[in-house]
Amino acid sequence: MGRHVLGVALALMLLLIQPLLTQAAEVLQVREATLLQVGDRNRNYSVRLACIEVSPEDQQLAVDWLRRTLPRRRRVNLRPEGSVDGVLLARVTPIGVEQDLGAALVDEGLAHATCPPA
Repeated sequence: MGRHVLGVALALMLLLIQPLLTQAAEVLQVREATLLQVGDRNRNYSVRLACIEVSPEDQQLAVDWLRRTLPRRRRVNLRPEGSVDGVLLARVTPIGVEQDLGAALVDEGLAHATCPPA
């Protein structure tokens, strides 16, 4: 009886968690040093990394770093911070990584923070 209840509880937990994992956004393209093209199940949209600025001389280095860090279809979590001109501003964190990409770019010396830490 105890094993049956445990099995049912585990099955229910997996049913609840699986949709959350499969609905994460996927990186489709690194367009600029702070601009990504992402997609979810039924749409594609642009996301600008929130709370950072990249100097003009570091733009290409930041793009190269992001492309190495975010291969196509890498799943990410988005934490929206607002929008500007119809582009979502968000803290973007690859699944399985604790630090968001903006903070990582700052740590790499390729950007500087424009907001207080999250």
